[in-house]
Amino acid sequence: MDQRTYNQFCATARTLDLVGERWTLLIVRELLTGPKRFSDFQHSLRGLGTGLLAARLKHLEREGLVRRTTLPPPARTPAYALTEAGAELGPAVFALARWGMKWAMGERRADETFHSGWALLALESCFVPEAAEGLRAVYEFRVGDAAGGEVFHLTVEDGAIHAAHGPAQRPDAVVEAGDDVLTDIAAGHLTLTEALAGGRAAATGDPDALRRLGHLFRLPRPTARRPVGDAS
Repeated sequence: MDQRTYNQFCATARTLDLVGERWTLLIVRELLTGPKRFSDFQHSLRGLGTGLLAARLKHLEREGLVRRTTLPPPARTPAYALTEAGAELGPAVFALARWGMKWAMGERRADETFHSGWALLALESCFVPEAAEGLRAVYEFRVGDAAGGEVFHLTVEDGAIHAAHGPAQRPDAVVEAGDDVLTDIAAGHLTLTEALAGGRAAATGDPDALRRLGHLFRLPRPTARRPVGDAS
């Protein structure tokens, strides 16, 4: 597959040459929570054909943004992970998520898929470092029912945060919620604090970690891109 280029000696244009093609940044988004198998991408990126997925991964690998790896036991299966250069795209992806939560989300459309990990990344993108000063805690999120649910964890360490797929080894607090709660948080209709206070989410664990959890994120208020009454 030929790589298109803007032919501009500009850092923004050069970056878009690498990651501006359709689906590419979403592959990076998936890898921000840890290594993924080819089948994981097929599950989470519905609508991306097998051939195009293989081509996008090959492109990212060739450009030094993605590397091949092997998942640890018990899986021991081939997977893909971000390189140092790929991981440094994280702040750009988070900035796009924050912008989208304010200016682009709106209501969920009937044909739109949703995975709870995307909402966890949205929370990570709205993290307030000052609120985590002196805090070292691991929060495990169990989303959906026990049979088909997903598990993620957020590691907070003195002003820094990282989301990862899978259970935490020793979580300080555990939050349980349904997919609908994470959907509402991603759409800006609900905050984590409101979900916990209103009983839509349940939390157990260290009281201090739980007390500070709701203050760690500042979600942008959804805003219309056009002024009210503007029909243009």
